[in-house]
Amino acid sequence: MYWQRELECMDRAELERLQLQRLVATLKRVATNVPFYRKKFQELQLNPDQLGSLEGLRDYPFTTKQDLRDNYPYGLFAVPLRDVVRVHASSGTTGSSTVVGYTRQDIVTWSDLVARILTGAGVTANDVIQIAFGYGLFTGGFGLHYGAERVGASVIPISSGNTKRQIKIMQDFKTTALVCTPSYALKMADVMMDLGVNPNGLSLRYGLFGAEPWSEAMRQEINARLGIRATDNYGLSEVMGPGVAGECQECNGLHISEDHFYIEILDPDTLEPVPPGEVGELVITTLTKEAFPVIRYRTRDLTRLMPEPCPCGRTFVRMSRMLGRSDDMLIIKGVNVFPTQIESVLFDIEGTEPHYRLVVERENNEDKLTVLVEVVESLLFDEMKKQKALIEHIKKRLASELGVGVEIKLVEERSLERFNGKADRVIDRRQL
Repeated sequence: MYWQRELECMDRAELERLQLQRLVATLKRVATNVPFYRKKFQELQLNPDQLGSLEGLRDYPFTTKQDLRDNYPYGLFAVPLRDVVRVHASSGTTGSSTVVGYTRQDIVTWSDLVARILTGAGVTANDVIQIAFGYGLFTGGFGLHYGAERVGASVIPISSGNTKRQIKIMQDFKTTALVCTPSYALKMADVMMDLGVNPNGLSLRYGLFGAEPWSEAMRQEINARLGIRATDNYGLSEVMGPGVAGECQECNGLHISEDHFYIEILDPDTLEPVPPGEVGELVITTLTKEAFPVIRYRTRDLTRLMPEPCPCGRTFVRMSRMLGRSDDMLIIKGVNVFPTQIESVLFDIEGTEPHYRLVVERENNEDKLTVLVEVVESLLFDEMKKQKALIEHIKKRLASELGVGVEIKLVEERSLERFNGKADRVIDRRQL
């Protein structure tokens, strides 16, 4: 068991003193070592040595995903590349992904924080954890892997896909904890039913799910069909990866590791703090990251804080599961998808119009994205062979750009609704 009681049950006043100390050190470090932040601070005449309270952070500028892209790949690193022992990146192509780095100490910290989440969910050194997240530049696989090893559990790094083999491994290796997206957990339940495998005959007890939005109803379905206790956890590559927050066994909100992250909940329009308990955009400042600290990072995720005490005894504030986005990003099978990425591809393909609609559904517990594409009239009256060739061409281009497969449906010119203001191009039919 990896239970950091002295930290996770810290007195509030003591926690805030620690946060301020770490915040000043972080601001000084980026002002010294990161030209992007040094320039911003100088323009606003901000001196980290003069920061006297946590509230004073509101004077500091935000960091956005675009800032990370503009400084691709190493522009926001606060240490020399020789001190970086790991590089990860968020989903996207070379031009649009965001690159993050980790020092040796960052890896230790990351492992500790994921271990906290695993322990809060009930996992101990006696468990066998099957990690069905992809291993690679995506932070999920490695993040959960090192946290599980820190707990002392046995780790099966099976990665994603090949569901029948996943189930076979579960049976043979006596897996007790499953790590994946919630939609993939339900897909596993479907395949088990097809194979005649009774989940009650498995050793599974816990499920730790993240990387996509899911509902309480979905949790109850997973619990019932797999016979486990499913818990939610939250992280994002730009801040660290998994380990930012996670549910304990009470399943009543995600405990934020406030000794490593300073949290603000702001109105996404005014960028002012919302009243306690109200929904706003999650803004995160890292307090201990060495290689890649970020200041007031706008996650675009909408949530609310839950300051009431938790029966588990942890004193870190909790937040609700993500309630939506303040931008137009979609999460499809754990991959971040922006409509603008689709638009840029369609503009390059002859015969398509700059009008499209995205329809997101969940079929057989898997996300399905269909892109309705307006095409010039002559194409719709062309031979079927040419239409199919165009559809396949668009599919391949979008799969390459997005990192996830989509369906394409060609529609007539001017058949999709036009918008006077901001285009509402997304129809999300998933029951989240």
